[in-house]
Amino acid sequence: MTTQRNALVTGANKGIGLETARRLAALGFKVWLGARDAERGAAAAEALRGEGFDVEWLELDVASDESVAAATKALAARAPGLDVLVNNAGIAPGYVEALGPDGSYERPPSQEDIADIKATYDVNVFGPVRVTQAFLPLLLASSGARVVMVSSNLGSLARAAGNSQSPNVMGYGSSKTALNAITVAFARELAPMGITVNAAAPGYTATDLNGHKGHRTVQQAAEIVVRLATLDAGGPTGGYFDENGPLPW
Repeated sequence: MTTQRNALVTGANKGIGLETARRLAALGFKVWLGARDAERGAAAAEALRGEGFDVEWLELDVASDESVAAATKALAARAPGLDVLVNNAGIAPGYVEALGPDGSYERPPSQEDIADIKATYDVNVFGPVRVTQAFLPLLLASSGARVVMVSSNLGSLARAAGNSQSPNVMGYGSSKTALNAITVAFARELAPMGITVNAAAPGYTATDLNGHKGHRTVQQAAEIVVRLATLDAGGPTGGYFDENGPLPW
């Protein structure tokens, strides 16, 4: 008898997270669709079940210790372990408002709002730490679990320093740089336990995050996320990848 594999995707009621949940479910995973909004999360899970997939909504606000603890308890009561964790939830407050008519980013770092940056870090940086730490016992209960941090090309310091055309988005970009460092830190700790931890850069994808101005589809974006979530034994860990391979830090 084959034991069903379990996957949790945070921020999965729309965009890249929803497509990742769909793709993992199509591969035979039972997917726990993490979302903080009950109405949207339940509706997204129901829609995927309507496509024939085994998906359930899991109430999860990655910025709340209490919510994450409750979600961990709820999942532990339903699943013996967690085979895949995709830390996808992310925000970019003020980003859309700073886009020009041609889609270029027009807010210099000196004008970014500190409150927006703090909110960004709470979700994009502390959220993945909070979730990974909380669900680690369930990851360890699985055999060779996979953790994927959904990063961004904007997290690459080498790219930002060497490309004057790269959008200079201080708050969001630096949050993804920090997430890359967190990826390496967890990877170093968890490698001896057979858990891989990698960062995925989906590319500039049309989502609510950027007012759907991105040029890539969610189907294209989910490709590298799912690939890292389903690595074979002996696959890379502590890396930063897009669909074409490793990216410069």
